Amino acid sequence: MLGRSGRDRVSEAVRAAEATTSGEIVVLVARQAGLYRSAPLVLALVMALALPGPLILLTPWSAASIALAQAALALVILLAGADSRLRLALVPRSIRRSRAHEAALREFAARGVSRTRGRTGILIYLACAEGHAEIVADTAVASRLPSAAWSGAITVLLEALRRGEMESGLVAAIGQVGTILADALPAAPGDSDELPNRVIVLD
Repeated sequence: MLGRSGRDRVSEAVRAAEATTSGEIVVLVARQAGLYRSAPLVLALVMALALPGPLILLTPWSAASIALAQAALALVILLAGADSRLRLALVPRSIRRSRAHEAALREFAARGVSRTRGRTGILIYLACAEGHAEIVADTAVASRLPSAAWSGAITVLLEALRRGEMESGLVAAIGQVGTILADALPAAPGDSDELPNRVIVLD
């Protein structure tokens, strides 16, 4: 998703943004927030259960033939669901967004973003398959800035992702986040870089 040079540029953008603020920025890019393995199974069961009605009304098929048709339909749906892109397409957008949101919160905790001395950590989370970006802020940041403060950076990032320009979108979003943080949490003497600047990529 991001080559070595792209990761280096994103990391440099994080370093530049953090130079003017006591905030700590972590960037995580995930290919996909969830596996959604249950989606094809649910669809296969629903479609197989719905199939007999029309067949009984519209065909002279025997019960055995209808049962075989049910099994064949379920098998086709399950095989199609083995492809991750088709499987994702079966999942409603609201569920994809919810899964990506849960993943962002989970990664915020797992990556130690909440462990800075001043509770000034920020996670910029991007789930590519879901087309979802989210910024999770620790308590010292959230107490000074509403979640709406990040909407511009999220919009820039998602628009760039849709154009296939993830790297430039990340760099631009990090720059905007850094500017916002510099106003709310300016750098103080003795600030140290507590969290790694490298971008985390989950393939």
